[in-house]
Amino acid sequence: MKIEVWSDFVCPFCYIGKRRLEEALSSFPHRENVEVVFRSFELDPKAKKETSLSIHEMIAQKYGISVEEAKRANADIGKQAEEIGLTFRFETMKPTNTFDANRLAQYAKEKGKLDEVVERLFYAYFTESKRISDRNVLLELAEAAGLDRKEAETVLDDGRYAEQVRHEEAIAAQLGVRGVPFFVLNQKYAISGAQPVDVFRQALEKVWTEEQQSSSLQSLAEGGKTCTDGNCTID
Repeated sequence: MKIEVWSDFVCPFCYIGKRRLEEALSSFPHRENVEVVFRSFELDPKAKKETSLSIHEMIAQKYGISVEEAKRANADIGKQAEEIGLTFRFETMKPTNTFDANRLAQYAKEKGKLDEVVERLFYAYFTESKRISDRNVLLELAEAAGLDRKEAETVLDDGRYAEQVRHEEAIAAQLGVRGVPFFVLNQKYAISGAQPVDVFRQALEKVWTEEQQSSSLQSLAEGGKTCTDGNCTID
């Protein structure tokens, strides 16, 4: 089974959804047969790398609410994160552009380190309050995940993997993805949003069962003349 996950590293529900999926997978009896691949997505491609606004002020502006209302909304999200074992530090969070972070993730995927880099990027932004567009921050995360620092530096400097990021974002657009996280199972089933763990469990069981019961090819007609083992049917 293959699960493709479109998400962005500054999306709180993407991190929560990631953990809930992981919890569902931890008790799934066929976990070793499940591949999870994270796909690139930018909530705001035009976001600045640095801003003087706090995350509360940005949310308030975006949704036309007061800063106090934004704080209450973020506090609620923080409680949901705590329930799944995550710590979100909204007061010191550094809103930023995630294009370079997505490029780094594409590089990590090629090197077999995608899961490690994705987790470190989420943790760096939500828990450590690091600016994940900062070149040195990205290099530290890459090195900590086991990637070659100098090679990662070259990747960031020469714009490599930009095409891959745009390609995966284009696929998301074709699928009609308007919000993340967005999970696609076996290119056939979709789950939108950070659903409860039980929803993920049920989806895993459903897809696994259906895939085991169905042939890789769906027959449209049977009973025609065939040749097998050197013998042909003759009437």
